[in-house]
Amino acid sequence: MTEADIEKENKEIAKQYKELLRISYQSLSNDDKKLIRNAFDIAVDAHKDQRRKSGEAYIFHPIAVAKIVASEIGLDAVSIASALLHDVVEDTSYTLDDMERMFGETVARIVDGLTKIAHLKKDMNISQQAENFRKMLLTLNDDVRVIIIKIADRYHNMLTLDAMPEHKQVKMASETLYIYAPLAHRIGLYNIKTELEDLSLKYTEPDVYHDIYEKIADTKEANEKYIEDFSNVIRDSLDKEGLNYIIKGRMKSIFSIRKKMKVQNVPFEEIYDKFAIRVIYKSDQRNEKFLAWKIYSVVTDHFTPNPVRLRDWISSPKSTGYEALHITVMGPKKRWVEVQIRSERMHEIAEKGYAAHFKYKHGEQKEKGIEGWLNRLQEALENSNTNAVDFVEEFKLNLYSKEIFVFTPNGELKSLPKGATPLDFAFNIHTEVGMHTRGAKVNGKLVPLNTPLNSGDQVEIITSDSSKPNQSWLDYATTARARAKIKSSLREEKKDVALEGKEILRRKLKSQKITLNEDVINKMVVYFKLKTSLDLFFRVGNGTIDNQQIKDFTSTYSNAFISFFKNKIKRTPVPDDIHKEEITSKYDILVFGKEEEKLEYKLSQCCNPIPGDDVFGFISVNEGIKVHKKNCPNAIALQSNYAYRIISAKWIDSSQEEFTVDIKLTGIDNLGLVNEITQIISDNMHVNMRNLNFSTDGGTFTGKITVVVKNNTILKKLTDNLKRVGGIDKVTRI
Repeated sequence: MTEADIEKENKEIAKQYKELLRISYQSLSNDDKKLIRNAFDIAVDAHKDQRRKSGEAYIFHPIAVAKIVASEIGLDAVSIASALLHDVVEDTSYTLDDMERMFGETVARIVDGLTKIAHLKKDMNISQQAENFRKMLLTLNDDVRVIIIKIADRYHNMLTLDAMPEHKQVKMASETLYIYAPLAHRIGLYNIKTELEDLSLKYTEPDVYHDIYEKIADTKEANEKYIEDFSNVIRDSLDKEGLNYIIKGRMKSIFSIRKKMKVQNVPFEEIYDKFAIRVIYKSDQRNEKFLAWKIYSVVTDHFTPNPVRLRDWISSPKSTGYEALHITVMGPKKRWVEVQIRSERMHEIAEKGYAAHFKYKHGEQKEKGIEGWLNRLQEALENSNTNAVDFVEEFKLNLYSKEIFVFTPNGELKSLPKGATPLDFAFNIHTEVGMHTRGAKVNGKLVPLNTPLNSGDQVEIITSDSSKPNQSWLDYATTARARAKIKSSLREEKKDVALEGKEILRRKLKSQKITLNEDVINKMVVYFKLKTSLDLFFRVGNGTIDNQQIKDFTSTYSNAFISFFKNKIKRTPVPDDIHKEEITSKYDILVFGKEEEKLEYKLSQCCNPIPGDDVFGFISVNEGIKVHKKNCPNAIALQSNYAYRIISAKWIDSSQEEFTVDIKLTGIDNLGLVNEITQIISDNMHVNMRNLNFSTDGGTFTGKITVVVKNNTILKKLTDNLKRVGGIDKVTRI
């Protein structure tokens, strides 16, 4: 580079720096400016010999990220300084200690968090990516600003992605869609989320992107004219009310138009709500709500509203802090138009997310919003024993879900994702409440735990110390938090059963003169076609593998002569992860409908479902029940045209299936007998009582009990115990 070029570049760097201070959203004190200046000087010095792929000086990247943090996200001086320094420790000779010495502990901590994220492995199979994402979220407990600056860094990288080779572009764009866009959405950075989605689409589906982009450009004039016509109709009425407002039109993003085209399966021309109209009004905080409804009444005087599409986020803001009134009205030319009504303050919060909150919550309140948000994220992260891909999927599930608002018995408002059940509500209040849920009342009525809640419901949870999660709770709970807690509780319970099973097995084998050692365990796992040693112990513990089966195994094992030859002929391979600390499900049986019945079925050829897949049954005319995967290409057609012939189906583990059995008891009546019988049933670990019916006649009694058991062994144990009760003469299975 020539002297003149260097001179020019330095001028540009200085200019960018001045602009950074000018566009900062927060007002900066002299100390703030000093901090930013120092960070800038160190960053310039650290990166002086580095250039980006595009050939420009590297320092332009940290400055650009700092500008996004300062103006678009609107964070404080500490964040701006951290953004300037975000690559210093990773790429140059400066260390973390230097950062702490020069800029204090907070900046050092944020830079450290960003460096950690940068160091995460980049080899990209999906579970690795999910694992990275989880680690990244775990750095949140250091400081949420780490994530926000990381989003700004990613945003700038996406803006300058052209300089990268194509395979890197696609990889980065996919990762952005998978991770950073949902995060930006969660923090309330809607503008950046939209940009990230559009930029990602530009590289993952370039043809689609450019096609929609050009069509939007072609229809721009027509849309502007439409917005003008719409505004003219309501302007007079709004002016008469003496309101100070502006009306703006906003095109929906390319990504969301693409999504609509996919979901509705229509071309660009047939998407009608391609833009929204915003009415942004000036108001003091006291009159905000009143004015919003005033504008609402003006708009609906002129245009017919769609009553189903009213969204009032002013009375109960979204959990990201978003406030606005959304209505969909029939506009000119008989087109549905979404109108968003917000005050300038609400508009700022919608644009800036949490930063704007702080600006409006002075003093002590300032940190509360971000604290609450951090705490909520922490909860999602607490349970780290789900695998990473599930974790990401569930995290995203909770990110994008629509919200409902329900009340506690004391009238407190709680926000839950749409589709949540009383069980989700219980876990939302507190893990302990969830774990001991016995039942639930919605609006004063007792309801099943899988009832979907609606906005405005008042929910009361009935708890009991003896209640604990069971397998069916996973069918009742929808939120990530509840599911994670239930899964970990079931895992613990299974491990207890497995411990008991190991002892039972040790005793049974001892009576056959065999010592329980690694070799025996490995052979048994293979013999019973299981995956891990814990599977074996668990299935012995709950009686799926009974005495007879253990005897069958020991006879093959003890006959050393035969087994010697058998092994010569065929070495049985022992699976690698036999000592893994988990109990796996054997998806080996398909059940249908709410009652989980076993029915005859055929697996369909079009999608070849395998055990464990999400499936549904379709009742065909000639071939009985055909089973399809839920994402089978024919699924949508079948579900829409023949909904009445669809039957729900799922794979279950036959060794954990439960059976209903009726037992008949007869004998001589005495005081406290029923109590003793129920005591025995409830003391038996794997037995659930459904029904109880006793009648006495002339000193004798007849009783009928319906119980749910896992298998015959458990039933036998129960009947043996019942026979021992004084007064009982006969115990028979009906």
